[in-house]
Amino acid sequence: MIQHQEETIVALATPNGIGAIGVIRLSGPDAIKIINSVFKGKNLEQQDSHTIHFGAIRDGENIIDEVLISLFVAPKSYTKENVVEISCHGSKYIIDRIIKLLIKNGARLAKAGEFTLRAFLNGGLDLSQAEAVADLIASNSKASHQLAMQQMRGGFSNELKALREQLIHFASMIELELDFGEEDVEFANRDDLKRLILLLHKNISHLISSFDLGNVIKNGVPVVIAGKPNVGKSTLLNALLNEERAIVSEIAGTTRDTVEDEINIKGINFRFIDTAGIRETQDIVEAKGVERTFEKIKSSAIVFYLFDAKETNEKELDQILTDLKTVINQNNSTLIVIANKVDIHPLNNSNHTILQISAKEKVNLQLLEDALLDAVNLNLLNSDEVIVSNIRHLEALQKTEEALNRVLNGIDNPITSDFLALDIKQALHYLGEIVGTVTTDDLLENIFSKFCIGK
Repeated sequence: MIQHQEETIVALATPNGIGAIGVIRLSGPDAIKIINSVFKGKNLEQQDSHTIHFGAIRDGENIIDEVLISLFVAPKSYTKENVVEISCHGSKYIIDRIIKLLIKNGARLAKAGEFTLRAFLNGGLDLSQAEAVADLIASNSKASHQLAMQQMRGGFSNELKALREQLIHFASMIELELDFGEEDVEFANRDDLKRLILLLHKNISHLISSFDLGNVIKNGVPVVIAGKPNVGKSTLLNALLNEERAIVSEIAGTTRDTVEDEINIKGINFRFIDTAGIRETQDIVEAKGVERTFEKIKSSAIVFYLFDAKETNEKELDQILTDLKTVINQNNSTLIVIANKVDIHPLNNSNHTILQISAKEKVNLQLLEDALLDAVNLNLLNSDEVIVSNIRHLEALQKTEEALNRVLNGIDNPITSDFLALDIKQALHYLGEIVGTVTTDDLLENIFSKFCIGK
């Protein structure tokens, strides 16, 4: 893909299937010439950018469809190349015929993400903004949409570029020292450099810590509903979802495997996981379900521990929560303790912070939703702070942090300028990987192969 930008590419930009319209996209130096050769109407090569023209697509004397042609003349387009978008009727037969006709006249079928790759290679987007395009397409909640828009508009990129520019200045000063090595001069003041590295380290550590929030916003927040058998876990799941998603029965051990579903609360997707009741059992299938419960607890962001307000005493609750916190703390998950069936047996005093609900009667479910939103920390999302949501960016930031640590060690335990320059260059390299100032063909192929074909 990277080596063939002189070719004109074509792809369907709307989803496959029958619809009212389909949009076919062309990009490349011959995009307007190719469409003009099969278009009956105005001479498109003589028209202005950002104009729309009605006419027909013809294969010889045969009219395939009446269409609208949108023109975007380079560099005023998404890819910075000549771009044409054909709005035709959404028949699969019509779309296939038009695409085959365009290929016959000089275009080639685009590969996954090739339009956005060209936008990156031609300077329309940096690499992190290009990746945000894919996140925007995949966004399925207000929060994930907001996060992708922030990154696509350059919020993350601008932060990194500012950090990188400051570091480049000192790197150049240290390189200058190497040129005058025999004269023992110091162009880069080590105290100023240390202050800068400490500031960069603080900012990058903050970006790294934001990934936990960014990841759950992007992929949904996993919430495990755990507890003993027959305390109302499935009833709670059904109440939250407003449907009979999980089987409810008075027979203990009905849920033998995890049951999952997703709901959106104020723009955040929560993936609720109803689990098998935690108890000792001789039933092999149920025992396997209990084992999976603990696996889900270990990988969750939030754990609901649900207990029967009537059947559980304070001493027993103390022991259960002590054991559960040992598992949860390993993953920095949030534990929310919930007393169920309080319509039958209200809970009075307890040493623990407990939400009191009735899943069956849907009492105080709003309190649960509020507790979920508090656990996600929406204040950070609603601020102007940059949030990291891409695992590739996280790994690059972690490597940058390691390189900065080596720079600090080199300043505190004086090392020669050449070794100090090497560590600064590595930090610059990893920051450059995120925004795309440092790339490899393999990296780009890997990133853009995950896009849909028409984007």
